[in-house]
Amino acid sequence: MSDNDKLTIGAIGAGRVAQTIARLALAAGHQVILSNSRGPESLTDLVGQLGEGASAGTVEDTARADITILAVGWDQVPAALENGGDLNGRIVIDTTNQWHHHDMQAPVDLGDQTGSEYIATLMPGARVVKGFNTVFMNVVAQSADRTDGRLVIFLAGDDTEANATVAAFVDSLGLAAVVLGGLRDGGRLMQAGGPLIALHVAEIA
Repeated sequence: MSDNDKLTIGAIGAGRVAQTIARLALAAGHQVILSNSRGPESLTDLVGQLGEGASAGTVEDTARADITILAVGWDQVPAALENGGDLNGRIVIDTTNQWHHHDMQAPVDLGDQTGSEYIATLMPGARVVKGFNTVFMNVVAQSADRTDGRLVIFLAGDDTEANATVAAFVDSLGLAAVVLGGLRDGGRLMQAGGPLIALHVAEIA
């Protein structure tokens, strides 16, 4: 990967999903900015553990990254985005699933709307790409040790250029990006209760 291919990745949230992707991104030479609801100072130890290339910032800082990752629980999304800076025109990877934190058996009923279509309404103008929500993070974390091919990360989004940018980022992590379509048709396959949730497949080399 050349210097021109290196990105700044912002994460809204600093839990397991954000940390797992951050570690892969740092190993690939990208820069990472983590944020949470408690402020940058609360992330000092984590940033130290992640090492060179990692930093802590505000949610507004993550909105200025090349790619912003939304990596909070479903119930936390509105509050996380309330002071999230201007995401208009920005590429956002939506890693959420529409489960309430107290009930992960039945997805939240959004009617005819998919989870990511709903998330997109909370970020007017953002170029939302669904991704990383169908796989367990412990499997993603071990992807570098696979011998059966690259782990597939399914993606869905309505913006062709954003899909391509996120797919290239996924590929840079040593994973295989597969774009399924838009937030409605592709997103329906990927969302909570869909057929691709917890499906881990490898791209045969």
